[in-house]
Amino acid sequence: MDTEAPHTQRGHSSPEKGDGRSRFALSRGGRTAGGPPLTWRRAGVLGVICTVFLLLFSNFVVQPFLIPSRSMEPTLQVGDRVLVNKLAYRFGEQPRRGDVVVFDGTGSFVRERPEGNPIGTVLHGAASALGLAEPSDTDFVKRVVGVGGDDVVCCDAGGRVAVNGVPLAEPYLHPADAPSAVPFRIVVPLGTLWVMGDHRSQSRDSRDHLGEPGGGMVPVEKVIGRADWIGWPLSRWESVGGGHG
Repeated sequence: MDTEAPHTQRGHSSPEKGDGRSRFALSRGGRTAGGPPLTWRRAGVLGVICTVFLLLFSNFVVQPFLIPSRSMEPTLQVGDRVLVNKLAYRFGEQPRRGDVVVFDGTGSFVRERPEGNPIGTVLHGAASALGLAEPSDTDFVKRVVGVGGDDVVCCDAGGRVAVNGVPLAEPYLHPADAPSAVPFRIVVPLGTLWVMGDHRSQSRDSRDHLGEPGGGMVPVEKVIGRADWIGWPLSRWESVGGGHG
């Protein structure tokens, strides 16, 4: 009996110690490994933070722009999302011939900004800024053909657009189009741009506003940014590039 009693005590005490260590380890492991569960509230806050960040980034740095029409084919196709570099002209650099730019056409391509539901306008603007909706009716994407001081004429003896007497090589033109079916000759005022679409027969551009106030010229200050890349679909990921100097 003397030999069994110590064995019995050890048998009772061993599970208690083992259980204590197990509970401590499990409790400790649960705090460090698992962490607090992700709640709907936290997920919602994280979503709001990400959305605000994307909106700020889109507003000041790079904005996706959904192409709504055929006016820039074949360079840009309907449904493409181009990445608009908003810093391109922010530090003194000016738009150059051949740049593809996105601009606010209020006062040049459209008389005034149309009125609408303020809440709907804000929501649509946010979706547009993220590339999820078509751009505002006042936003356009075109190619710069003439800058301030340029003498732009179409067409020369070879049927080409000429700037300051030099015919333009326009490899970006839609293969079914002539440089312009509408003859014109203009001198671009300083601080403005003469812009045209690559699909000339499908583009309403500076040519269509010659007889209106402003003569179809786009003020440089109305340029939102330069379209540098096609970001979506991934199969069309490439640089937009400029056409001529």
